[in-house]
Amino acid sequence: MDSSEATVVKNAGSHYLLSRLPEWEVFPAVLRGKVRLKASEITNPIAVGDRVKYDWADDGSAVITEILPRRNYVIRRSTNLSRQAHIIAANVDRAYLVVSLYFPEVKLPFLDRILVTCQLYGIPATIVLSKTDMYREMAADETAHFRSIYEGAGYPVIETSVKTGEGISAIREACEGCVNLFSGESGVGKSSLIKALDPSLDPKIGAISSAHLQGKHTTSLYEMYPLSSGGYVIDSPGIRGFGLVDVEKEEIAKYFPEMLRASADCRFTPCTHTHEPGCAVKAAVDGGLISPERYNSYLGMLEEDKKFR
Repeated sequence: MDSSEATVVKNAGSHYLLSRLPEWEVFPAVLRGKVRLKASEITNPIAVGDRVKYDWADDGSAVITEILPRRNYVIRRSTNLSRQAHIIAANVDRAYLVVSLYFPEVKLPFLDRILVTCQLYGIPATIVLSKTDMYREMAADETAHFRSIYEGAGYPVIETSVKTGEGISAIREACEGCVNLFSGESGVGKSSLIKALDPSLDPKIGAISSAHLQGKHTTSLYEMYPLSSGGYVIDSPGIRGFGLVDVEKEEIAKYFPEMLRASADCRFTPCTHTHEPGCAVKAAVDGGLISPERYNSYLGMLEEDKKFR
């Protein structure tokens, strides 16, 4: 049997599609049983973006024999009280976190948990404000305030509209030559945005549930697509909950860039930035240099410990 390497471009549970990037010639593969048992606390031992070794079986099918070391990944706690975690994507060059101020309304603590995870694993993150044509006139102040929160923290924010084309070309150019993860809550317009980047692609697109103004799950599988303009996008199912994994409470503040910068001037080390005198982070919040929204997200992460929602 001939052993080779490829990248996982689709995860369909127990079956996968592989391609030898940068070539885009996909072929199916299955996972050898002994590999599957190695990561008992991970719901998916193989993620889209993983580099793997595979062999050709006698019947001509591909069998994954080894998962190669990951340079990074995005991981979340699977459920509120579960010990298990789920890897959203691996070996990512940049994460695009898609949010909408309204329809559905953005949940800042949710966004901040994903940002902490990206910081933890060294993945540059860009925040994409979608559907701006739907609320620009009625929410100009809210949009400006949102931008001030996250640009102040050090994250790029791109306003986009699939309807008007705003921001699409900027994202398309930034995606060239990279593996790009697009993630966010259900209904924020993630799949529509991917299709706008490359109209030849057909990620599933769903409607908003009018009863709760929350998105219905439309993307059920994790999948990578090649962009005709260059680069690759990973589309992930809409996420309703995001629990932190592999980060101690004492370390969370390190993954808020604006808090990390300010903490160098704290009187005490370590400092939890909650009650200590001479805390430079609390002073920065009081002085308007760190947004209270981000600080409150941090406090929420401290309080929840291993639980989420």
